[in-house]
Amino acid sequence: MISDLPNIFSNIANNMKRSAIREILKLTQQPDMISFAGGLPAPESFPIDDLKSIVSDIMNEDAAAALQYDATEGLKELREILVDKYQQEGVDCTLDNLIITTASQQGLDLLGKIFINKGDKVICGLPSYLGGISAFASYGAEMVGVPMDEHGMSAKMLQEKLEELQQQGEKPKFIYIIPDFQNPAGITMPEKRREEIIAIAHTYDVLIVEDSPYREIRFEGKPQRLMYELDNTGQVITLGTFSKIVAPGFRIGWVLAHPDINDKLVMAKQSADLCTPTFVQKIAARYMKTDHYQSNLNKTIELYHKRRDVMLDGFKQHMPNEVTWTHPEGGLFLFVRLPEYMDAEQLFYEAVKKKVAFVVGNVFFCDGKGQNTLRMNFSFMNEEKIAEGVQRLAEVIKEEISKHNDRVTGTHRVG
Repeated sequence: MISDLPNIFSNIANNMKRSAIREILKLTQQPDMISFAGGLPAPESFPIDDLKSIVSDIMNEDAAAALQYDATEGLKELREILVDKYQQEGVDCTLDNLIITTASQQGLDLLGKIFINKGDKVICGLPSYLGGISAFASYGAEMVGVPMDEHGMSAKMLQEKLEELQQQGEKPKFIYIIPDFQNPAGITMPEKRREEIIAIAHTYDVLIVEDSPYREIRFEGKPQRLMYELDNTGQVITLGTFSKIVAPGFRIGWVLAHPDINDKLVMAKQSADLCTPTFVQKIAARYMKTDHYQSNLNKTIELYHKRRDVMLDGFKQHMPNEVTWTHPEGGLFLFVRLPEYMDAEQLFYEAVKKKVAFVVGNVFFCDGKGQNTLRMNFSFMNEEKIAEGVQRLAEVIKEEISKHNDRVTGTHRVG
């Protein structure tokens, strides 16, 4: 090995950081651990038998094409299916607006690649998806956080931040938002707030990146229109994925954007992977054409709905009054706020001793705050384990609160 390897890594490589969540997951691999840490879909939701049949049909009928390269933009058949799906929902788009990516995480990375120079500002929520923050930061972006309320990113505070940046002679490259069942907060942004943010983005001439991986996983409430549809000027870029509605192993996502933006994304993608795997795209296209897609999605929604309810019921039953949490209308996560004096990272290590795990919330805050918050996933564990895991976590939290109270009052426990 050469002697100066650390000195020849690129600036981008040196900006990269290991995913805090992936590192945490290493500590949760014990077989008896109840983990609410990873954002993992339930294996029971995977349409295994349906896909077995489709794979067999493709290999019998279309193997040569399935095993060949295809267009960087993605398999035309799959793109047509997705465009038609959006059009049926009322979205004004054509084939020129949609390209396939190797999961939506690649879409985030490619957006960083085509838009971000070192030192550029990107606005995100406090908290926001760690994968988005990491993708943009790796290209040298300076993340600017805007606090959230019960309806998502604060429009008032967003306008104040954009005005402040404008006064400094700076224009952010884009505003990054997850409007439906936000990761990690689980909050859904109502249409009125979406319209307010779009109007602000128009005023300050800033793009919006709308990350929408969970939109179809709705349990209750009224579906809100995509920001892409509400804008209808090409100023919103929307990302979608099959990871939560079919299977994450597909690694298929897509970007819905103005053709001029997609043109740059395709050029960036060509140097990254040439094309998303044709074989998997063909499987996805055939699956989307069957009735099994919607019926399996309905089963997945029902499954996650039950698991969310079990988690919420457990929180209501066992958590102390000092703890609050969100009530997601869909998706995979809820967000927990502990007393201000409590450190979620310290709590994590105590919880692991009791064989229960979560993700510490501060990793989702680009400003380094959120030390008293944590994210809980309810999609992966079964209902029995969710109930048991929430009870274990509540016991650990109660113990930490009790220790704090003892310190405040000067009480010393014996034994």
